[in-house]
Amino acid sequence: MTDAQPAPSGRRARGGADARRAARTATTVRQAGYIRRKVKLYEPLTDEQLELIEHNAETVLQEVGIDFYEDPEAAGMWKDAGADVRASEIDPKRFRVRFPKGLVRSLVKTAPREYVQHARNPANNVVIGGNNTVFAPVYGPPFIRNLDEGRRYATIEDFRNFAKLVYMSPSLHHAGGTLCEPVDIPVAKRHLDMVYTHIKYNDKPFMGSVTAGERAEDSVAMAELVFGKEFVDQNCVMTSLINANSPMVWDGVMLGALKAYARANQATVISPFIVAGAMSPTTTVGTLTQILAEASVGIAFTQLCRPGAPVVFGTFAASMSMQSGAPTFGTPEPAHVTFGAAQLARRMGVPFRSGGGLCGSKVADAQAAYESANTLWPTLMSGVNFCLHAAGWLEGGLASGYEKLIMDADQLTMFQKFAEGVDFSENGQAMDAIREVGPGSHYLGSAHTQANFETAFWRSSLADNNSFEQWRDDGEKDIVQRANAKWKQMLRDYEAPALDPGIDEALQAFMAKRKEVLPDSVS
Repeated sequence: MTDAQPAPSGRRARGGADARRAARTATTVRQAGYIRRKVKLYEPLTDEQLELIEHNAETVLQEVGIDFYEDPEAAGMWKDAGADVRASEIDPKRFRVRFPKGLVRSLVKTAPREYVQHARNPANNVVIGGNNTVFAPVYGPPFIRNLDEGRRYATIEDFRNFAKLVYMSPSLHHAGGTLCEPVDIPVAKRHLDMVYTHIKYNDKPFMGSVTAGERAEDSVAMAELVFGKEFVDQNCVMTSLINANSPMVWDGVMLGALKAYARANQATVISPFIVAGAMSPTTTVGTLTQILAEASVGIAFTQLCRPGAPVVFGTFAASMSMQSGAPTFGTPEPAHVTFGAAQLARRMGVPFRSGGGLCGSKVADAQAAYESANTLWPTLMSGVNFCLHAAGWLEGGLASGYEKLIMDADQLTMFQKFAEGVDFSENGQAMDAIREVGPGSHYLGSAHTQANFETAFWRSSLADNNSFEQWRDDGEKDIVQRANAKWKQMLRDYEAPALDPGIDEALQAFMAKRKEVLPDSVS
């Protein structure tokens, strides 16, 4: 509980004195804050080219249409809005929806250009949209990998570990969502433990569950216990990921979660999941056309659910090996897609999500580093506002890497520094230093160098720049070994941010009540 946010409605939070005492004594992790970009974006597509993509997407929506599957309510809402809705003769659960020209664009107009996602700690609030970039960690892998154990299925203990590491990483501005899939808890119940972990062990903004409509509703209910029901109704406290079933299908699972969040005024990232060549055309323009068609319909649907609900234009874009069919990362074509989709999102007037530290490598090696860097640079320079998978992604998203998370988080601090742009202040111009040193001397001992000694250059916390002899004497450790030692030390040093005991008790009671009625199912 914070001074800026009300106590949960209808219940007085207990343990206020204990919470205040804990807040005074808890270790505070200094956060970098989300990025306010001061560098120009790279926009490769002309207005004429963007207009052509928009025209083609409009044609797809009119002539081809989008299928809505296992959600007759959604189909009915589109029919009431003026779309042409027809049930499939083969599968009565499938509805083909075609959209008259301009309908989708007109609905999108009520979506906000940017929004604040509130955190349990108001100091960690983030603004999604505008010139801002928010880095969030890896999302969704069923496996974890570390240097000690290799690859194995993830557990709730791994989930807690990643939540703690994200909390202690200043360059990660958002707690994320499914940091890994805890397979030791039944599917129908694990969303409760995951949301609770985000609330308990972190005080940054977090994401809710999307694997079923009722799980999204549980996530909203738990957020209401933390922030208060009225506050949640009027403010965004969750941003959650809603994937289209590409090509051009919105299914009942995702639609159920979308409706729950949008109606509760919580943000959704409407994100086609594209592996070009399999789920979209092999070409950049064809892929952008399909992405725009799928995403704009999802964005418009959030506004049918609740006009003004916060929403993000998202895309996950990867290429594929035409020899094996495996997704590939860090390649030129997805970068072109990211740049183009970002421009389309800005023309639409909504925030944009894409990018990340993506790679196909199974381990945190040079391939992982190259591919991640080649994805993160377009992420920043295209103007991504919400970046999921910014740290910890391995094996095409099948594994969350402990060492990879630490290595990526270190590099994210570099991107944060780069985004600050060039300093043209009097200190930045350094004329006093140039006058002091003059010809033929050096700047090492100058007053300007001494004054800027600690902040002059970005410095990695993991890279080794010492002499060969010093590196040898320190054990000849590579960066993965150093990252391994660092995440273990971070977990030893971790202290949980203060949480009002009354809220904690209410959350645990809610979870226990829900788990009594939820099945121990595997789906």
